Amino acid sequence: MEQMRRKLLDLFHVHGYQLVIPPMLEYLESLTTGAGHDLDLATFKVVDLLTGRLMGVRADITPQAARIDAHLLNRQGVTRLCYAGSVLRTRPDGLAQTREPLQVGAELFGHAGVESDIEIQRLLVQGLQSVGVLGLQIDFSHVGIFRSLIEQAGIAREQEQSLLMALQSKDKSEMTELMADLADDVRQALLALADLSGGVEVLDAAEQRLPQYAEIRQALLDLRRVAQQFQGWNVQVSFDLAELRGYHYHSGMVFAAYAQGYSGPLALGGRYDEVGSAFGRARPATGFSLDLRGLATALPAATNGKAILAPYAENAELQQKIAALRAAGEVVIIDLPGHEMHRAELDCDRVLVQQGAAWEVIAN
Repeated sequence: MEQMRRKLLDLFHVHGYQLVIPPMLEYLESLTTGAGHDLDLATFKVVDLLTGRLMGVRADITPQAARIDAHLLNRQGVTRLCYAGSVLRTRPDGLAQTREPLQVGAELFGHAGVESDIEIQRLLVQGLQSVGVLGLQIDFSHVGIFRSLIEQAGIAREQEQSLLMALQSKDKSEMTELMADLADDVRQALLALADLSGGVEVLDAAEQRLPQYAEIRQALLDLRRVAQQFQGWNVQVSFDLAELRGYHYHSGMVFAAYAQGYSGPLALGGRYDEVGSAFGRARPATGFSLDLRGLATALPAATNGKAILAPYAENAELQQKIAALRAAGEVVIIDLPGHEMHRAELDCDRVLVQQGAAWEVIAN
């Protein structure tokens, strides 16, 4: 897990993402404001004995990063932040089915265009490939399509929630009952969302079956641009316009990363432009996060890598050689006296031996 964490954070670093380390425990409103009811349910709560106020153990670092951007940094242009830390949740979830995921993610603030969505999505793909995930599939959707249909039809919030749940389960019978009082064109458009899943041809079908609202046209155009950007990336791109995970939190394009042999999504992400307004400063935002613990559980067991076994000796030339090898990134383990019978446990494939006046590394 630590090797994977280093690779991901190093990748984020060279892309200009600055590491933030928010506190594990904060006042509850700081953790859940603007993040929706689901996050509130996932948050363990405690009483602050100093103030009597309710505090929470963070269940998601993304809202903390949004608040850092909105208030602590207070920049006017684009801000790129990343993080890696434990979160605590009231119920086990994710690949590892754990209450304590190790959340790693990247967030981009201050840019509202599809270009920043593409940057975040490419960073996710590069990150997963760097830690050994192959055969990636990225599934895309856009909450703006469903939201536009709801707004144009003037559907009440309670009915909207019921329709959302029925659409998520692709229960067209339930959807039909819920839409009995709606205009026929709206009913047909909402029912079409349940069928619009598959490859890039889904976008062609969506253009034919959905109303020509400006918001829908723009959403489909952005999704098409995303599909074009991943050509030649050895990544399968798919679309499911009924998949609206995080609907009340996200505001635009959403995505999930999958790979063959894994039981669920490896990472989740999307645009959440409305969260910053909850902190008093609206900022466009897009990002992703993944559970490193779950990813490590799903990947084949990693080896620590081979090392060089060096003899224990008070020899200046030997110490200089060991220092040079370590400076070059080699793992050098000193063979302490009295443990000759257990050298195999050190997993060394090479040894450092003296040949003439020089110290050389040879195969074990």
